[in-house]
Amino acid sequence: MKLQFEGQKLRLRIDEDELATLLAGASVHAHTRVADAFDMACTVRLSEAGDASVEGAAGNWFVHLPQALVRELATRLPTRDGLSFEVVARDAANNLSLQFDIDVRDSARRLKASRA
Repeated sequence: MKLQFEGQKLRLRIDEDELATLLAGASVHAHTRVADAFDMACTVRLSEAGDASVEGAAGNWFVHLPQALVRELATRLPTRDGLSFEVVARDAANNLSLQFDIDVRDSARRLKASRA
């Protein structure tokens, strides 16, 4: 899983193996040790909710993605189109724009290999 932050924007990009893990009901994890300063851990899960959400603490947080939308996205692979969400905060200035993508290069490689 790749995580990219820029201001109030977060982009999550996973490959097809990680997508299969999510669709099977398990979680996908990312962990980074920032030198000797601190750890960062992110867990992505699917949920029955209709929208994405984020919870936890700075060093250990969880992203919940709507299962129905992720399953529908999986049927369209390979695609450059991902899923976009607005995670709403009490103060609108703190809303988080969340982009979820499946690595299109990984999908294209798999599709090409399956045709060969």
